Amino acid sequence: MKKALKDRCRHPLSFIVFILIILAAVITVGAMLFIVAYILIKGIPHLSLEMFEFTYNSENLSMMPAIINTLIMTVLTLIIAVPVGILSAVYLVEYAKRGSKLVSVIRITTETLSGIPSIVFGLFGYLAFVIATGWRNSLIAGALTLAIMVLPTIIRTTEEALIAVPDSYREGSYGLGAGKLRTIFKIVLPSAVPGILSGVILSIGRIVGETAALIFTSGTVAAVPQKLTDSARTLAVHMYCLMTEGLYTGQAYATAVILIVMVLLINGLSGLIAHKIAKQ
Repeated sequence: MKKALKDRCRHPLSFIVFILIILAAVITVGAMLFIVAYILIKGIPHLSLEMFEFTYNSENLSMMPAIINTLIMTVLTLIIAVPVGILSAVYLVEYAKRGSKLVSVIRITTETLSGIPSIVFGLFGYLAFVIATGWRNSLIAGALTLAIMVLPTIIRTTEEALIAVPDSYREGSYGLGAGKLRTIFKIVLPSAVPGILSGVILSIGRIVGETAALIFTSGTVAAVPQKLTDSARTLAVHMYCLMTEGLYTGQAYATAVILIVMVLLINGLSGLIAHKIAKQ
């Protein structure tokens, strides 16, 4: 360690870059810890058993319907987005001609979609799924909007994971007499599962934390939906509603605490599954 530090001191530019890297890491970790600690300090004192009752009213401000709606919204969005994203990536990597204009257009489109603000997706979802289809503010309208939002992330991460699979795997499978489709589903995709799951984890984080698009599409009804065309308030929207009312700021921070815990649990579980699959 001392020898490496002395070597950097002999080269001033290298030493400056090293200091900047350390400083950036400290600022990033410090900012993250400060935000989490601030939310925990503000929110934990306002947590109560009443906030976990199944039915919401103006007295208990229960977040349980919002927690259930968040889980339903996450599962429904992934059911729609993951198959479409994986199959699109399979086409781009395994079937489309390399360097073709169609592949370039699709990649530019996905990169452009990943940079569009969520409020724009919300406006599109409102016009396409709420107004045009007649579903009004509903669970399915919100899930379809979120599926479009996370689709670029799933496509890009899956594409990179498939590209990272060595061509020798494919050639060995072809040499043993397997067809292209069998090779993809038996050899290539299982090898790319850890990379695919990383994209799914990123998508889950965006789904759970999304607010703007869901206000336009799924609505703000604080109840568990009985069918897909019912309005549903997720946990992030619930926190937004409490904060904007101005009367329940403490409960909004308490909701933020539960939201952080949910994200950590979901990401941890997904990472554990990816780790176990990678070992097999």
